[in-house]
Amino acid sequence: MSTATEPVRILPKSPSDDSEGQFLEVSMGPQHPSTHGVFRMDVVLDGERVVKLKPVFGYLHRNHEKIAEHESYLGSMPYTDRLDYFCSLTNNWAYALAVEKLAGIQVPERAEYIRIITAELTRFQNHAALIGFLTQDMGASGTPLMYAFRERETILDLFESLTGARMMCNYMRFGGCRVDLPVGWLDQAKKFAATLPRFLEEFERLLASNEILMARTQGVGVLSKEFAVNAGVTGPVLRASGVNYDVRKVDKYGIYDRFAFKIPLGEHGDTYDRYMIRLLEMRESVKILNQALKDIPDGPIVDPKTKIRGFRPKPGEAYGRIEAPKGELGFYLVSDGTSNPYRYRVRPPSLMNLTVLEELCIGRNVADVVVILGSIDIVMGEVDR
Repeated sequence: MSTATEPVRILPKSPSDDSEGQFLEVSMGPQHPSTHGVFRMDVVLDGERVVKLKPVFGYLHRNHEKIAEHESYLGSMPYTDRLDYFCSLTNNWAYALAVEKLAGIQVPERAEYIRIITAELTRFQNHAALIGFLTQDMGASGTPLMYAFRERETILDLFESLTGARMMCNYMRFGGCRVDLPVGWLDQAKKFAATLPRFLEEFERLLASNEILMARTQGVGVLSKEFAVNAGVTGPVLRASGVNYDVRKVDKYGIYDRFAFKIPLGEHGDTYDRYMIRLLEMRESVKILNQALKDIPDGPIVDPKTKIRGFRPKPGEAYGRIEAPKGELGFYLVSDGTSNPYRYRVRPPSLMNLTVLEELCIGRNVADVVVILGSIDIVMGEVDR
């Protein structure tokens, strides 16, 4: 295969292929403007038709999992922020959940509500930004992305006032949250949540029936239900193929079983369905937000029995998982009774979803590859770790 310094190579066709011409192997990346992080695709083309595609990653490998085996349990929390750097609060929650299972730690009611609220705000801004980036990948002028980022900025302002950081929040703690909601934060969140239905109406009216978007996405990058399940795909990509699977409903982690919300499903598994699933999931996130903001109780935000200093869970193993915005995010931990994990492994949704990229692209034009890549919503920070 070609290397980063050899972006194009001519390949002879096999003797059994009686069509004219030659294959062209193109290395898209690692600085290609369409990529979502430092990522490369080796694409073999017959004219403009994709006949082979190999994802090449590892440019962002930071040794996260091995570093964590030499850090204290709490010391690894800031590293989780850097996995999906769009969604640090859900990264925090998945890791905290794994440690809480390992050590048998309980979470107070108020902290559970705060986790739900921050997780659904994270899901909303992730999906809005994904739709903005996806349309930009198709050649949109940037208007949808600016619409999305307008809402994202308000959400990041809420995160900053709560955690002190806009993106690398380092907010969750084993048994709860680091600090309580500041004065007036709930009122600001409620006021913002009340504006979201109007934003979604405008966003959908702007895009859903746009003839260019439909032409570029409908019937493009179809992922069958069977292939998605066999490949271990999760999240909106899986549900766009019609598979009714959401960890919030399956595991009912936290207090998700208290909230009324639906799981939107696609019918065709194409790029358009993957776009629509994100839009519909944002509507469900608004429903959850309104319920949680209305019902949040007073009380402690961390389990007083949890010892932060000298934290040493008993020997054992645990796997904690959540429905992160991109799919199932899980942490597998093994304790040997010391202050740091004996084994620490991450199950990142971006990596699993990326494995079906070739299946989605075979037979499509090279111009479709960029759009299909955008529709599966990857962040290379959690692919490479």
